Amino acid sequence: MTTSAKTFIEVCAGAGGLSKGFMDNGFVPLLLNDFDKHCCNTLLQNHPEANVFHGSMTDIELTQYKNMNVDVLMGGVPCQSFSQAGKRLGIEDERGKLMMSFIKMVTAIEPKVFLIENVKGLATHNNGDTLRYIIEELVKIGLYNIQYSVLNANDYGVPQNRERLIILGTRNDLESEFEYPAVQDVKPVLKDVLTDCPSSIGAVYKKEKCELFDQIPQGGCWVNLPEDLQKSYLGNSYMSGGGKRGILKRLDMEKPSLTLLTTPSQKQTERCHPLETRPLQTLEYARIQTFPDDYKFSGSMNQIYKQIGNAVPVNLASAIAKQVKKVL
Repeated sequence: MTTSAKTFIEVCAGAGGLSKGFMDNGFVPLLLNDFDKHCCNTLLQNHPEANVFHGSMTDIELTQYKNMNVDVLMGGVPCQSFSQAGKRLGIEDERGKLMMSFIKMVTAIEPKVFLIENVKGLATHNNGDTLRYIIEELVKIGLYNIQYSVLNANDYGVPQNRERLIILGTRNDLESEFEYPAVQDVKPVLKDVLTDCPSSIGAVYKKEKCELFDQIPQGGCWVNLPEDLQKSYLGNSYMSGGGKRGILKRLDMEKPSLTLLTTPSQKQTERCHPLETRPLQTLEYARIQTFPDDYKFSGSMNQIYKQIGNAVPVNLASAIAKQVKKVL
């Protein structure tokens, strides 16, 4: 590692989308961490030069990094307790408490920059009180200028509408101020990555579901079915109101994907290929998240879907890394 190299530590790194974006911009990992062994194996396969720690972020020995003048400490700290699709328990949930552990890490290491990636729902959880509490705890450290913004990955070269909250703190002794990346003029769509995509492993639909999808056009969903089939498929939820447009959703080549989730084929998370009657395959998932085709994922098919679905899109991470680099 050269003396000019910018360094980072990432906790809760998952499959490494955020790390990949930073490494593509010259950052060097001091430590990559995740609790999931399959994620750690993925990190080791793609970044064999990195120190990968398998275990809870709370078990990382921090003293060794105290005097290293770490440039960036970052992480997609577990967000299930803040998700709009979850129970939104917030800080009281065990996963929410990991947010407080991250704040303790910032205090211990005093990096030049810290970055927290989370779901958009954190911004509104408990009428915004949860986010305000987190910001207040970060302010108490007394060393950082802190800001946050919700970014849509489609604005940064990702063929997917995926909104994420990015909290970023810059140490007071840095001369430059961080600015979030400017929205790019070109917004990619699915045809940019799915056209001529090589075949890969992927989930399959049962015959009954294929027969339903065969009646749904590009960009359509359950509302395109005859009413009797709508009622049959949705059951009691047919009368519950709400959009539910992710059910039996066929994507559109001329539009970005809906947010990829940890499976492409559950009833609430359908991500049907625009032109073929099947779920998106794993390589298609990876391309939509802007991983390179040679990026390797460890584990079973379901574990690969989960890793990719939880990842920070590489192009979004790269856009943020370029702005962080300017500050440093």
